[in-house]
Amino acid sequence: MAPIFEYFVVCGLGPEIRTLDGNKGYHGVGVLYLPSMLDQYPPENHTLYPPPPPQLPTCVLPAGVEIFSTGFDVNDPSSSPRSYPIVLTEGDGSKIYVSCIAFRDPVSEDIAEAYRIPPNSFADKCICLVSRSPSFTVIRNTLEELFALCFSSDGSSKPLWDVIAHLVSNVPLPTPGRDRVLFAIENCLLSVDPPPKNGLPHVDISFQPLVQCLDVDNLIELFTAVLLERRILLRSNKYSLLTIVSEAICHLIYPFRWQHVYIPSLFFSGVDYIDAPTPYMMGLHSGVDTSYLVMDGVVVVDLEYNRISTSEEIPPIPEPEFSSLRMDILNNQPWGEEQDLQLRLIFLRFFASILGGYRNFIEDSAAQAFNNQAFLKKRSRSTHQPPDAMVSQFLDTHGFLDFLERAGSLEESDSNLLDKLQDAIGRGQNPMSILPSSATEPEIVTISDPNGGESRSGAKYIYDRFPSNIRTEEQEEKRKQILAAASGAFEYIKNAPSSPSVQVGKEALSPMERAAERERMVLDIKVKLQGLWLRLLKLGATDDPLSSFEYGTILALIESDAEGIGGSGFVECISEHIHTGWQCQLTDEQFIAVKELLKTAIILATSRNDMSTVRDALEVSAEMYRKDNNNVPDFVQRHLMSLSIWEELRSANYAAQVTSQLILVASHMAGLGISDTDAWYMIETISEKNNIGYKQLIQLRGFLTHIQQLRVGYWGVSSVKAPSISSMGLSSPRPKDGTDENQQPAEASVVGRSWVQSMFSRDSSRVNSFARVRKWTSDGASDSSAAGQKKLQTNVRVLRGHNGAVTALHCVTRREVWDLVGDREDAGFFISGSTDCMVKIWDPSIRGSELRATLEGHKRTVRAISSDRGKVVSGSDDQTVIVWDKQTTQLLEELKGHEAQVSCVRMLSGERVLTAAHDGTVKMWDVRTDTCVATVGRCSSAVLCMEYDDSTGILAAAGRDAVANVWDIRAGKQMHKLSGHTKWIRSVRMVGDTLITGSDDWTARVWSVSRGTCDAVLACHAGPILCVEYSAADRGIITGSTDGLLRFWEHDEGGVKCLRNDTIHSASILSINAGEHWLGVGAADNSMSLFNRPQDRLGGVAGSGSKLPGWQLYRTPQKMVAMVRCVASDLERKRICSGGRNGVLRLWEATINI
Repeated sequence: MAPIFEYFVVCGLGPEIRTLDGNKGYHGVGVLYLPSMLDQYPPENHTLYPPPPPQLPTCVLPAGVEIFSTGFDVNDPSSSPRSYPIVLTEGDGSKIYVSCIAFRDPVSEDIAEAYRIPPNSFADKCICLVSRSPSFTVIRNTLEELFALCFSSDGSSKPLWDVIAHLVSNVPLPTPGRDRVLFAIENCLLSVDPPPKNGLPHVDISFQPLVQCLDVDNLIELFTAVLLERRILLRSNKYSLLTIVSEAICHLIYPFRWQHVYIPSLFFSGVDYIDAPTPYMMGLHSGVDTSYLVMDGVVVVDLEYNRISTSEEIPPIPEPEFSSLRMDILNNQPWGEEQDLQLRLIFLRFFASILGGYRNFIEDSAAQAFNNQAFLKKRSRSTHQPPDAMVSQFLDTHGFLDFLERAGSLEESDSNLLDKLQDAIGRGQNPMSILPSSATEPEIVTISDPNGGESRSGAKYIYDRFPSNIRTEEQEEKRKQILAAASGAFEYIKNAPSSPSVQVGKEALSPMERAAERERMVLDIKVKLQGLWLRLLKLGATDDPLSSFEYGTILALIESDAEGIGGSGFVECISEHIHTGWQCQLTDEQFIAVKELLKTAIILATSRNDMSTVRDALEVSAEMYRKDNNNVPDFVQRHLMSLSIWEELRSANYAAQVTSQLILVASHMAGLGISDTDAWYMIETISEKNNIGYKQLIQLRGFLTHIQQLRVGYWGVSSVKAPSISSMGLSSPRPKDGTDENQQPAEASVVGRSWVQSMFSRDSSRVNSFARVRKWTSDGASDSSAAGQKKLQTNVRVLRGHNGAVTALHCVTRREVWDLVGDREDAGFFISGSTDCMVKIWDPSIRGSELRATLEGHKRTVRAISSDRGKVVSGSDDQTVIVWDKQTTQLLEELKGHEAQVSCVRMLSGERVLTAAHDGTVKMWDVRTDTCVATVGRCSSAVLCMEYDDSTGILAAAGRDAVANVWDIRAGKQMHKLSGHTKWIRSVRMVGDTLITGSDDWTARVWSVSRGTCDAVLACHAGPILCVEYSAADRGIITGSTDGLLRFWEHDEGGVKCLRNDTIHSASILSINAGEHWLGVGAADNSMSLFNRPQDRLGGVAGSGSKLPGWQLYRTPQKMVAMVRCVASDLERKRICSGGRNGVLRLWEATINI
């Protein structure tokens, strides 16, 4: 049987004394110091047990350690020992239960001498019993008996640490439903009752404190907030109350589980965690000041004064469940032995009622897909009330999705009490009948100490302080070194000339102290990475990992430190997960997120010459993608392209640097599938030019062989076609950024990064970092947000037809469909392309039968679509351009000539088509003759975007080479190469003589086409700019970025000025389409918005002296959970359409009262 006690730990004032602010040394009485782990059993060098959580000292003494001049005083209640429980949560979500007794104990003589602490001083000390079982009573009783034995005047028959060793090593956890364990501490007999085998989860706390602290209405409000996964902060002046209430409310939501951050007793120095954007449940001592925190949306529960406050409304529980729940709670009085169980059954009955018949709406038993809308409609009909906001929000929570997953795996629903209770209620049975009977008496298991009883000499062990465990020679030597360093620093300060720069502070750390500090930071980062990684894998099918808090925080952890702890820790985290048996099954969205994180770790490791992390990342990715057959098998091939090795090699001047870089070159070429012979020939050539010695060549050869073996083991011998040496030479230009333009970039990083930086910063100003981020991102958006709330619309249709992600969308205007549907008010099509190689035409005017035609012909993903009155043209990854007849849907022409995937197409007048591709060319085609008329432009790298003015013949194209190229097609010459951006250009917009470009370098630029000059640089975004738009009426510019901001710019005297930014979108802005009076915007999280500019303001904005842009938010639909790849707007009909990664189109028609 497993032991019930995992660890006995002593925490308090250690040999390294620091204040909570990080200043080293003793700073007097009344100052709070960081607690340390002083002793433990099993000891540190024990190999059978994992180490205690590194955050344990800080959590068991959350206020820190205070030094006193006196110890326990019967006349001073504050000096009495304090007993309280705490609960810790590990990275995998499992809980650790700790019972604590804090008391004043004399400061060790060697510490007092080293730091010149006054003699006979006392300091806070905490003894703890750590367990994996929620047996609070037996853990508390055992710890109290040990504490009483230590300070008993009668003494102990054995050394105290021998008693502790016997308890931790020999007392087992009872077998559920079968055993009762008896054990003794001296003359005190203790028992561990068996937890129930089935039925409600084992609880060893009383729910009475929860009911006493909160009245029935506040209890229900707290229960609702927990159920809806809000950010919850409990306040009390008693640590025990914080833990008991947190555990009680978590048990009341059974059969659901709290899925987010859980810290029932938050340490004082972790107050910044309250500003975390993710849901959490935390408890904080009421003596901690939080007045400087923003706390928007936090549900603050004051347990002392029975108060709940929040800035966001919590939707109430609907009727009739609310009245029934309230009455049942009130009737569960007076409190007795059965009231705890009755209260749990009351809340279980609530779930049985509000989720009645839920199993009928599980559409896919394997994936546990739940039909929310159908369930809400059924409930609305049965209650004769409109759909409930509370129930609707609850069905979208992580807790409900987790319940569906677990419910699907239960055998014959034997353990699903919710189903059993629903059946019992339906048959009119007593709800108590669902609980197993306890007719059989448990067997008694007695744990005796063979070495117990009186010692042979009859001696007693009496202590005046809590004794220290026996230290090893290594531990003793380390302690002496730390104290000697502290004593020497004190003498140096005492005898040194007075100077403000000489102090024992955080700047004066010894090498050993710096190593210890780094070790603590590494452990902290790894623990956080493990938890975030597991949560990232648990995201639901409708969640977008790239816009999740988990992804943004992991990315920030990888990028936040210069030593690479985050990157190597993330790689190590995945490796450990694989070794524990993880089968590496990822969804397409999770694959994209993991790919981006590993790629970032590799890029940063490259910049540090950290070959071990690069090698480990290659091994992890090979193992992961080899097991996951659903994902694309070219991870290294596509995403090691971004390693910054080509330019760095040219500037290398010494052998060591070149050798380390050539190791990365070997990895790069192996990932590209270059044959071993060709790759080695290239490395030898570079080595000779840089005078690399023979020994280094041998190492390189061995490493290249290792990487080639990885590649062959993953892709197979012939599964990757080897490019020729000429096509992969070193002179080829390096991509300016590692982001694949076909994938959505990371979106969740601004808030996540700020939070990570504040967590690991010792700067006292970090407490307001979140407030600064929020204030900055909300600048000028208050009016828009308010307007958005008032003008919320739900007129959104879901169009299904594609079997893969929607990758291209095109709006067909009313004029272009005249020949097909006539002059109808609602005329206008949308055309979509997908990874399923299909092109589909949709007619929104035919409700229920919107799909008009499916065009088949491409062999790979469709990337671009255009049309005119009679034809549709599409470009694909299969390097072809296909022209279709819009009316008959027949394939007219297949245009071949590009040597890479086609990225842009444009249908022009005169039966001409303009196309651009990743081969860097822009071609003009004649549809009538099926020929390429001319290659009208060439770029040095892939073309990602282009614009063409049919009236002037001016063409602008840009892409990976960060240069905007402008040609005069009619004159047959290139006009300009516009340089200035430092990373990929993703969007261009040309109106008249004005050209606007948006880039991954977080800036947009305004150029003059005729002069070829840059007139302005727009640099206020906090991420790559994905779309730009120009409003000709007022010469205004609108930009959208991955930071979710929509910025409005206007020409001012001497340049361009940002007048306003709107934050109604929380993810990457994918599309901006401006007309004369209307502006349509779509974002990656499927949020859309429509802006309007009243006609009386046109022409008057610039001349009236008003600096506010005329665009006003008109409507925005209710946001539906989706992961969007592309957006198109039909401003004539006030329609916006989005294409999701799940193949679904969502069409919003904002035509009400227009």
